Amino acid sequence: MDNNKQIYNYTVLLEKESDGGYHAFCPILKGCHSQGDSFEEAIDNITEAIELYIESLKAENLSIPKENLIVKPLSILA
Repeated sequence: MDNNKQIYNYTVLLEKESDGGYHAFCPILKGCHSQGDSFEEAIDNITEAIELYIESLKAENLSIPKENLIVKPLSILA
């Protein structure tokens, strides 16, 4: 087992596209976006994108962001 491995927990947001499929992104990792034709494909693709993003940060000896995002759904009556 690679002793340099660490688990990182990130929030990803998925938006259903009007023409079908999903757009997925990770707000804490600037520019980390992906998409998929199905919800599951979008999750798989954004997971891979995050893994590659972290690998590139490690390769450049840059710090890996820790998330402190709080997600709270709100219902607004207007």
